[in-house]
Amino acid sequence: MAAKKWDSNKEIEYFREYLRIPSVHPNPDYEPCVEFLRCQAKDLDLPIKVFYPLDKQNPVVVLTWEGIEKKWPSILLNSHMDVVPVFPENWTHPPFGADIDEEGRIFARGSQDMKCVGMQYLAAIRALKDKGSKFKRTIHISFVPDEELGGRKGMLPFVSSQDFKSLNIGFSLDEGIASPTSELPVFYAERTVKRVIFKISGSAGHGLLLMPNTAGEKLSYITSKMMEFRAEQVKRLKDNPELQIGDVTTINLTSVDGGVQSNVVPPLLTACFDIRLSLDTNVSEFEANLAKWCEEAGGDIELDFGLIRRKDHIPPTVTNDSNPFWVAFKSATEELGLSTKLQVFPGGTDSRYLRNEGIPALGFSPMNNTPVLLHDHDEFLHAETYLKGVDIYQKIIGNLANV
Repeated sequence: MAAKKWDSNKEIEYFREYLRIPSVHPNPDYEPCVEFLRCQAKDLDLPIKVFYPLDKQNPVVVLTWEGIEKKWPSILLNSHMDVVPVFPENWTHPPFGADIDEEGRIFARGSQDMKCVGMQYLAAIRALKDKGSKFKRTIHISFVPDEELGGRKGMLPFVSSQDFKSLNIGFSLDEGIASPTSELPVFYAERTVKRVIFKISGSAGHGLLLMPNTAGEKLSYITSKMMEFRAEQVKRLKDNPELQIGDVTTINLTSVDGGVQSNVVPPLLTACFDIRLSLDTNVSEFEANLAKWCEEAGGDIELDFGLIRRKDHIPPTVTNDSNPFWVAFKSATEELGLSTKLQVFPGGTDSRYLRNEGIPALGFSPMNNTPVLLHDHDEFLHAETYLKGVDIYQKIIGNLANV
C-alpha cells in the first residue's frame, strides 16, 4: 500500500522521471535532461536558457524567476545533472528505474547525489508560485554538467563567461550530504584539492646489483614521509571528537606506475597521491615540504600538480551577522526547528568556483535521518524526506530572495 500512496503525487513523479534519465559517466548524454527541464520550465511558466560554455555536449540550463528589484544581485540555486557510474549487479533495484518500495524508498542513481536537490528547488518554486509569492531578488535555478569529474566542462568555464556574469549572482545554494542523524550539515567551505604525481627518476640496470639512487629507494622515502604526515592527521582526527573529516588533511596513495620486468631496475617510477588540504594548512608551506622531501630522497624528482594549481585556499563563505544571506538562511532553519551544524565539505563541489569569484555559497541537502549513500550501490531517498525537503526549501528560498 505504501508505494501506491505516491502514485498520484505530482512532485514525486517528476522526481522519478528525472531519475530515470541515465545521465551517467563515463559518457553522459545531457540532451534528455535538457528536454525534461524545458518541460518543467513550461509547467512553471518560467523562461529557460541553455548555455554552452565549453562545447555542445556540455550544456548549462538556467530557469529564471524574475524578482521585483531586477537590478539587485540574484540568488542561484545550483545542481548538477550528471551522476557517477553504476554496477547494476550490486543493486537490488534497476539503478535508473526509480522504483519505490513498500517503505516509500525511491531507489536510483542520483536520488541523493544530487538530482533530488535540483527537483526540490523546482518543486519549491512551483509551490511558491501557486501561493502567489513575489520576491525582491531574481532567482536562477541552474543545472550544470560534469560536476562529478570536477566541473571543468561545466561550472568552471561557465563562471568566467559573460553569460554567467549577466546573471548578477549575489549568493548561491548547492549540494550537501545526507545525514544519518537528525542534524543537518551546512557546508561553508571546502578543502583545497591537490592531486600530486611524483615523477621519480633514478639509476637503471640489472636487478642483481645494489646501485645508488634508484627510483625505488626514492619512492620508498617519499611514501614514508607522506604516510607519516597522514598518520598525524589520523591521530588528530581520532584525538578530537569535535573534528570532522573536512577539518583535517587527507593523503592517500592512489596509483604507482613504472617498471618493465622483475629483474630490471627501472629508470622512472611515478606515484600519485590524492591530497585534500585542511583550511588550517598553509598551502605554500605544504608544497615547499614536498619539494624538500624530493631533494632529501635524492633529487631528480618532478612534481606534477595537474592543470589547476592553487597557491592558497579559496576563502570560505562568511557565516556571521555581516553576511545577510547567512542570516536569512540561519533564520529560516531556526524557524523550521532544524538542527544544523556548520562544516567544511570533505570533497569538492561546484561551490568552490563560485566562492573563487567572490560569491558566497552554502552547501545544503535536506536529507536527515537518511543513510549516506552517494556513489554507493542501492542509493535511495525516502519519498517523505524528499517532500519534507521541498517544504524546507520554500522557507529558505523565500528568506534568501527577500534579503
